[in-house]
Amino acid sequence: MDHAVVTRVGLLDGFTLELQGVGRDAAPELPRTVQRLIAHLSLTRRPARTAIAGKLWPEVTEEHAHGSLRSSLWRVHKVAPGLITVSGGTLSIARDVLVDVHELVAWARQALDPSCSATDVLAAGDLGLPGELLPGWYEDWVLLERERLRQLRMHALEALAEKYAAAGRYGEAVQAAYAAVRAEPLRESAHRTVVRVHLAEGNVAEAVRAYESFHEMLADEMGAAPTPQMRRLVDNLPGRRATAAIRS
Repeated sequence: MDHAVVTRVGLLDGFTLELQGVGRDAAPELPRTVQRLIAHLSLTRRPARTAIAGKLWPEVTEEHAHGSLRSSLWRVHKVAPGLITVSGGTLSIARDVLVDVHELVAWARQALDPSCSATDVLAAGDLGLPGELLPGWYEDWVLLERERLRQLRMHALEALAEKYAAAGRYGEAVQAAYAAVRAEPLRESAHRTVVRVHLAEGNVAEAVRAYESFHEMLADEMGAAPTPQMRRLVDNLPGRRATAAIRS
């Protein structure tokens, strides 16, 4: 049986293929059709050959699509034998191949798991901040997975900030909360997390400042106001009452 010589498939911040014992810069150049095959199999479980041929080559005949799939499989086997496992009529990435998306999902699940402490999540590595999935790729299957991962990462960062705050690790909590804000500046739940972390640490002025900054940005960008859910966090704070009095 062939064993995969691939150490890692990278799909975040762009497609990369790292071979065992070969530097990243020395990795082979692969045609986009081959990259698409590896990427699709890295994001799915065990699709049937017919399904993946139709997904990756939808605008040609079935015979042509299967021919393109055979050609791509041959190219992959030539560069990285064992990377793709063929079992009956299905294809999959070999089990011993690392995929950065899988690592991100595992990290996010730990962050979202109420039974995992902040220390447990930290041990999984700082995987909350890589770039988007396959930027510049616009196939439907990429766009759907990109949005799923974006939402998963944002919820994980917010949950991680809450875990840090609950553990009294406020500096790390603020960093995680603001990482979510930087990724999605208009996402209210991220800003609510920032405010809650400041309040947990006893920094009322910082909480009010964070709220007011979001309030102004939302008004400028969308002509909207924060939801009652966010306003309730600060409505009864002394700094917020003073700011509201000045505005009125």
